Amino acid sequence: MKKITTAALLALSFLALAQQKGKRQLKPFSTKDKTVSVYTTADNTKLRLTLTDKLVLSASKQPLETEISVFVEPKKTFQTFLGIGGAITDASAEVFAKLTKDKQQELLNAYYDKEKGIGYSLLRTTIHSSDFSRESYTYIKEGDAALNTFSIDHDRQYRIPLIKEAMKTANEKLTIYASPWSPPAFMKSNNNMLKGGTLLPEYYQSWANYYTKFIKAYEKEGIPIWGLTVQNEPMAVQTWESCVYTAEAERDFLKNFLGPTMKKEGLGDKKIVVWDHNRDLMNQRANVIFSDPEASKYAWGIGFHWYESWAGGASMFDNVRKVQEAYPTKNLLFTEGCVESFDAKKYQFWANGERYGTSIINDFNNGTVGWTDWNILLDQNGGPNHVGNFCFAPIHADINSGELIYTPSYYYIGHFSKFIRPDAKRVSTAVSRSSLLSTSFLNTDGKMITVVMNQSDKEITYNLIIASEKTVAVIPAHAIQTLVY
Repeated sequence: MKKITTAALLALSFLALAQQKGKRQLKPFSTKDKTVSVYTTADNTKLRLTLTDKLVLSASKQPLETEISVFVEPKKTFQTFLGIGGAITDASAEVFAKLTKDKQQELLNAYYDKEKGIGYSLLRTTIHSSDFSRESYTYIKEGDAALNTFSIDHDRQYRIPLIKEAMKTANEKLTIYASPWSPPAFMKSNNNMLKGGTLLPEYYQSWANYYTKFIKAYEKEGIPIWGLTVQNEPMAVQTWESCVYTAEAERDFLKNFLGPTMKKEGLGDKKIVVWDHNRDLMNQRANVIFSDPEASKYAWGIGFHWYESWAGGASMFDNVRKVQEAYPTKNLLFTEGCVESFDAKKYQFWANGERYGTSIINDFNNGTVGWTDWNILLDQNGGPNHVGNFCFAPIHADINSGELIYTPSYYYIGHFSKFIRPDAKRVSTAVSRSSLLSTSFLNTDGKMITVVMNQSDKEITYNLIIASEKTVAVIPAHAIQTLVY
C-alpha cells in the first residue's frame, strides 16, 4: 500500500512539473518604478508603430465628466490569450515564391519576428484547395473513398516550405490549425467542389478519415497541427469551394464521425472548432452543438468571421459576448477576416486598418482568445484566386517591381500581435467616451499592454488610469496606440 501511495505522489509531482513547464505562469503586476512606453500609428503622419512617448505615473484622483479616460483594473482578469496571426494559403505561398530572397526574408521578418516585425503567433492553413488557390484540387484521386492515393505532394512545392520558414522565423511555437473548404466532388450531393452542395451520408466516415490523414501527413513533415475547424463557412453557397452543413448536420458529423475518428486515430488532443462562419448565426450554431453533450465533448470552441456586414448591417459584436456568456467553458476564435473587393487605389485607405482595430478590440473584449487574419500575402491584383474573388491582404507584393506594399491593416494588427504574447490574460478595461476603444492584456513577464484606438477626426487627450495611478496621453486623430508598462 505504501509503495502505491509513493508512486502516486511521484506521478502527481511529475505531472505538476510538466504542467508548469507547458504553461507559462503570470508574474504579478505592479506599477512600481514603471514608465509607460507609447507606440503610435496615425493617419496623415509618418508614424507607424513608432515609439512616441514615455510617460510617468502618479496618484490618480477622481476624473471629471469633462475628461476622457481609459480605466484599467489589473486585479480583474479574463480569458487566456492564444495568439494573433494570419493564413498561409496557396496564393500567399505562390506569391512568396516569386519574391527575391531578400524580399522573402523581409516578409518573414515583417510577420513572424517580434523584434523586427509584428510577431505573429497563430497560423491558419487550408485542407487542399480554397478560392485562394490557382485551381481546385484534393489530396486523392477522384472516387478514392478508401483514401489509398492520399498525398500532400501538391503542398510541398509552395505552401509547406513557407509554413516551415514562418515557424523558423517565429523562433517560438506557432499555433497552427487547418480548415477545409470542400470535400472531394464525388463525396458531395452536387458532385462539385464548388457552389455548395452537402456531404453525402455514405462518405461521412471517409471524410472524417481525410482530416486525420492530413494532420498525420503534415506532422510527418515537421509541422505540428494544433487543431482544425469542421468546415469553412458552412452556410454559404459560394462560386468557389464550399459545402453546406446545417447546425444539426455539423453536430451529427462531429459527434458520430469526426470526433470519434480523431480519438481513435490518436488525435484526441487536437482542438476541434465548429461554425467557422459569420457572427450573425453563431449563437444558433452554438446552441445546437454545445447543448448536445455527445457533440459538445469533442468541440474545443467556436470560430467566427466578420463578413455579416454583407447584408448592409453593422458588425454583430454582441453575438460573440452572448456565446461566451451562454457557454463559458467553450473558447471563441476569430478564424477569418479580410477587406473584400480589391482595388489597388485603396492600398492606403485608412478605414481598412480601422476595421481591423475595431474588430480586434471588440472581439477580445467579448471573450475571444485568438484572432486570425486571412491571406498574409497577395499580389498586385489581390490574388491569385481561381474564381476572381480578389481581396486585400495586410501586405501585397507587386510581382512586376518586386516591392512589398504595407497597408494600414498591417500596422493596426501589429499594435496587438507585436506586444500581446501567448498565455497573456485579458484585463478589465473601459473607456468613458465612445470616441475611444480600448483593451488590455497582462503578459506572463508582468508587463501590461493597453491598446487605445481613436476613431474620431480630432486629437484626444486622455487619462490612463491604472487602479489608483494615472498618466495623461495624447492620441492623434484616426490613430491607434499601444501602451506598454
